[in-house]
Amino acid sequence: MDVRRLDLLRELAERGSVTAVAEATGRTPSAVSQQLKVLQREAGMPLTERSGRGLVLTSAGHALARSATDVAIALERASSLWDEFRNHPSGEVTLLTFPTVGATLLPSVLKDLAQVAGLVVRCTDLDPELAEFPDLTADYDIVLAHTMPGVLPWGGRGLRAVPLLTEPLDIGLPADHRLADRAYVTPADLVDETWLGVPPGFPFERILHAIEQEGGKRVHVSQRFSDMRIMEAFIVAGLGIAFVPRFTSGPVAPGMVLKPIRGVASARQIVALVRPDVAERLAVRTVLDVLVARAARLEQAYGHPSRGGGSMAEA
Repeated sequence: MDVRRLDLLRELAERGSVTAVAEATGRTPSAVSQQLKVLQREAGMPLTERSGRGLVLTSAGHALARSATDVAIALERASSLWDEFRNHPSGEVTLLTFPTVGATLLPSVLKDLAQVAGLVVRCTDLDPELAEFPDLTADYDIVLAHTMPGVLPWGGRGLRAVPLLTEPLDIGLPADHRLADRAYVTPADLVDETWLGVPPGFPFERILHAIEQEGGKRVHVSQRFSDMRIMEAFIVAGLGIAFVPRFTSGPVAPGMVLKPIRGVASARQIVALVRPDVAERLAVRTVLDVLVARAARLEQAYGHPSRGGGSMAEA
């Protein structure tokens, strides 16, 4: 069987439609359908079947698509071994980040990787809903994702998740707030406050629900933002309080203090998601190694538990 046709079958299994496969691979839908028909003749049994106006995989098609993943892993492993033999992690690696990590972690990562001749890293940013992170690995070599501890929306997808950080989420308060002098805050302290929330479906929303449960009432969310810079500007202006990541949101804005919260689990896990075959590439593994090292240095750079009055050391 032709490896390229097997890869099209795998793409159909992951993307769900011939049109999506065509867009991702730079082909026309008719060309994709034709190649799948050829693969079906080679297999000697139906691999796809009609469902409405589209195609879905049969049980045999799903089995062969899983085999296609194994083939892709083997091919990437062989290529990686050759790169290691030459000691040359060359090529382009595409990386998707979300804004806070992109601003605080990636500049140092790319500076380190600039010393690797022949390696090019192309980055872009997006802050999707939690369930969307796994799908993005079809279009990017590395996807930086965040989730709440114990919540793994990429479970069962066959993706490799490389842990980078377990990051506490502190409560951002105006510097003149009634709680600003506390060593920490509790759900009971916070349920009557005006909150600045995140869009529904974003990870932080789960912690806000936990605060409601512990505090015994619904909180008032006045505004919702995905951009941390906007969030911090509203906090400083006295328009609400919000969760602020301890390591990746940068220096504390003047006029704002951060306080740890007790009584609910308030942290997020930051990971790098990679397809298993892509993870075999030496260039990708090189980028992942630097991400892990720089994430560790970022975490170590913060000495004060809430960053209040502290500063980030040189990473």
